[in-house]
Amino acid sequence: MPRGYNPNAARGCKIRAFMKTLIFQWACCMAMAWLPGAVMAEKADRSKPMHIEADALRYDDNQQTSVFNGRVVLSKGTMLIRGAYLEARQDPQGNQFGLIKAEAGKLAYFRQKRESRPGGPDEFIEGEAEVIEYDGKADTVRFLQRAQLRRLVGTTLQDEMSGAVIVYDNTSSVLTVDGGPAKSATRVRAMLTPRVDESRSALPAPGPAASVPALRRSATLGGEKK
Repeated sequence: MPRGYNPNAARGCKIRAFMKTLIFQWACCMAMAWLPGAVMAEKADRSKPMHIEADALRYDDNQQTSVFNGRVVLSKGTMLIRGAYLEARQDPQGNQFGLIKAEAGKLAYFRQKRESRPGGPDEFIEGEAEVIEYDGKADTVRFLQRAQLRRLVGTTLQDEMSGAVIVYDNTSSVLTVDGGPAKSATRVRAMLTPRVDESRSALPAPGPAASVPALRRSATLGGEKK
């Protein structure tokens, strides 16, 4: 054991680092879930059929799985995923699942429209990763390895984050971001644009300020003598 080594201090540093990671992940979750005006992903997408294009297909009827290779494009309602490899399957209840992998050295791509308020601008979630997993039963999308996720209003970037693993929950519009193991060079990074509170912006402008009496000079330190 090195001279001057304090096991209690070392253990305390590890605990603080672990708590820091947990707090940051929780903050990212809360930021996406509670920011004013947050909207959900398109609810109708979950019940839409899955359409797939690719260069080659191998179908296993016993396992109810389909493996697509080469320039894969998956669409399901407003959801769009592109990659080099896709393994798709369906459970007896009709829930659909997809595992998409990118070509070596590249990233698979994901994009989905979010439900907008009547008359409001269109919002989209898009991201990339080496592997993207879609779970139709839980209605979640997982981005694995070199994961990136962005929220856009129209074509304007609003929020952006990256990490080793990103899990996006379509139902609750909550996401979690993991920076990877402590020794990993991958760290969580986020850019969050402040939301405009429309109710505050609609308040009437304040009226003119009341006139303030002018100060008068006093010949004595305590003011005028009574």
